[in-house]
Amino acid sequence: MKRRALLLGALLMPTAAHARTTKQKAAQKPAAKATEKPAPSKAVAPKPEPQPVGPPPLKEAKTQLVAFNASAFPYRGIVPDSRKPFLDAQDGRRRGHTTLKGDVCWEDTTYSDRRSLLYLPPGYNPQLPGLIVLYLHGQGATLERDVMARQAVPRQVADSGQNVALVAPQLAFDAADSSAGNFWKPGHFAAFLDEAAERLMRLYGDKRAGAHFNASGVVIVSYSGGYLSTAYALAHGGAVHRIKGVILMDSLYGDEEKFAAWAAARRKLAFLLSAFTESTREENAMLQGLLAKRRIPHSSGLPTALTPGTNAFVPCGGWEMHGDFMTRAWGPDPLRQALTMIPGYPQAARTAKKGA
Repeated sequence: MKRRALLLGALLMPTAAHARTTKQKAAQKPAAKATEKPAPSKAVAPKPEPQPVGPPPLKEAKTQLVAFNASAFPYRGIVPDSRKPFLDAQDGRRRGHTTLKGDVCWEDTTYSDRRSLLYLPPGYNPQLPGLIVLYLHGQGATLERDVMARQAVPRQVADSGQNVALVAPQLAFDAADSSAGNFWKPGHFAAFLDEAAERLMRLYGDKRAGAHFNASGVVIVSYSGGYLSTAYALAHGGAVHRIKGVILMDSLYGDEEKFAAWAAARRKLAFLLSAFTESTREENAMLQGLLAKRRIPHSSGLPTALTPGTNAFVPCGGWEMHGDFMTRAWGPDPLRQALTMIPGYPQAARTAKKGA
């Protein structure tokens, strides 16, 4: 009898346990009221978009005068197309160069300044496409007095609103001489650009910007006697693939063949803008003739844009304009206007001026 009772209890236990579990689950789940409305769903805030990781735009402009290893001078080589040493004059321990006019310029005062002017405008953004403007000043110039102050090159760069970095090497210091110095050497232009990219990265202040400056295209802006350094950079510089354009500001006093050969090699990849006075009218006419022989289209007058393949010649008046050409050529601040005509390099947003 006891055995039957035990067996009966064993058979009934799972059923009772199952019943209790079912009742417990049912008790835990509250019955929904027929008249109860579902609770309104809470609005889900949109996830913030990920911010770009990289160096930010500059809040303020940065300027530096820094000595380069790959500077234009000192130069101890030979004058191209001659067997004449560049330093062909001597006075005791002083060595000098005899210019085309017969004057002697001494190395210690004229050909020893290794500095270049570096300038990054406010709002410069390494995360956007950028250009390096290489400015080659004319005769009788210094970086501080002429390039920065009288010709207002950094200010015109800033006012253009373009994502442009400025590099301006000191050529012959305050002298009536157009010598190219080390830019005469094959490959020196490329070495100078490599160092300029590193110097600009240091000026910007973030190693992440290094790749940006190394990949930036280059526009050479040459004023007056800067033509000789420009011509040799185009012909033998070793970095012609980086040159997006050349702007000659009353700066074609010879070597027309080198400019024509470059324009032919880069006819659909770069632009040429030559603005001139009576001072270089004949040389500009000769260059136009060389382009015509190569069937390279060119126009007279200021173009609407400086796109690849543009070759434009802009007459601007008489000899008396030459000295102030960088600030008044075809109009006020011509460099600023020329830079705005290059498509593809706007700053995303201009940073407010300090104190505004």
